[in-house]
Amino acid sequence: MAGSPRPTSTPAPDGPSRRTLLAAGLGLATAAAVSAASAPPAAAATTITGTKIRNLTGPDETGRFAAPWTDLGIPVTCPDGTMLFVCGDTFDGAGVGGPDWRAPVGLRARRPDPDYLVIDDSVGGAHAVGLVPEGHQNDTTAIPSDVFTVGDTMYMHLMRGVLYQTDHSDFWRSTDSGETWEYLCLWPGDQYGGQFQQKTYAVADDGYCYVLSTVFNRDVDSDLLLHRVRQDRLDDPAAYEPWGYANGAWAWGNYPTSITARRRWGEICFRAMGGKYALTWLNMDPLGIRAQVFALPTSNLFTTPEQTIIVPTTPGNESGNAVASPYGGFIVPGSTFGDFNINVSQWYDDQNYRVMQYRISGLAV
Repeated sequence: MAGSPRPTSTPAPDGPSRRTLLAAGLGLATAAAVSAASAPPAAAATTITGTKIRNLTGPDETGRFAAPWTDLGIPVTCPDGTMLFVCGDTFDGAGVGGPDWRAPVGLRARRPDPDYLVIDDSVGGAHAVGLVPEGHQNDTTAIPSDVFTVGDTMYMHLMRGVLYQTDHSDFWRSTDSGETWEYLCLWPGDQYGGQFQQKTYAVADDGYCYVLSTVFNRDVDSDLLLHRVRQDRLDDPAAYEPWGYANGAWAWGNYPTSITARRRWGEICFRAMGGKYALTWLNMDPLGIRAQVFALPTSNLFTTPEQTIIVPTTPGNESGNAVASPYGGFIVPGSTFGDFNINVSQWYDDQNYRVMQYRISGLAV
């Protein structure tokens, strides 16, 4: 249950996701130049609608890979042209918390077209295997926060430890389209007060990846930090250069400063697309999945409109872009701003834990 406990007040099912959650404050200050802008900007004045396209996972969709119960499904185009969905806590059996707990796993669509996404393979074949060693001793797990491709190499970022008590995050590489993974490096869980735990990477055409990060705990307020790293030095923690405000100016190399209003964050996804940048995230208060579209990684997100693309509802009342217990919200490769596809996770009982594809219309750019 990578994203669990799900963002509702309804009691969650029993199982290994029921862990003690971290509730400590961070105490990192935002730069004086932007601290006054604590309120999020108003939503763009456009009508956003959405449509559920399909369930991507579930007993009928992925049960044949021993993965009927899984979440996240971070999508990435592989060098071999397939699409890999990197999922979080995954179970076989009758429901969430069942046997054969694995995380992360890789489910694959051989046809990577957003109009026809169907998972028809897995890393491991008939039995989706854990992509990295993780025995879940003492309820630890390995939650993916991002997976992306640079040239002929794929990279995966994982958050390791008991859920919401991240001991460290680590970084992995695959040169065979996600079939096997090689360990590269790690970051301590307390770096920048924990705000470098959850990372997402936008692969730019200037030779850099731009990296956004937060604390991985939905119950704790966090800054959103920005770094950049050359694509040929992704495996070198010392090469990650922060963006921050100091001495009256923003600059690379300054101590990192929050680039938007501090809040409680769920999953985040940052992508370069259509000559711009898109950020989607699970917003905890009020609950919903939001998006921002902006020109540069260093654009002012304090003043960039926040657009709500998925709204919460209750089971049995889902329609359009209203989803019961939503989280995730990862941008599907091949999306455009006019045809914007995201993977939304859902979990409200042990029989309703899945990844779904949604198409969003009306996004202001």
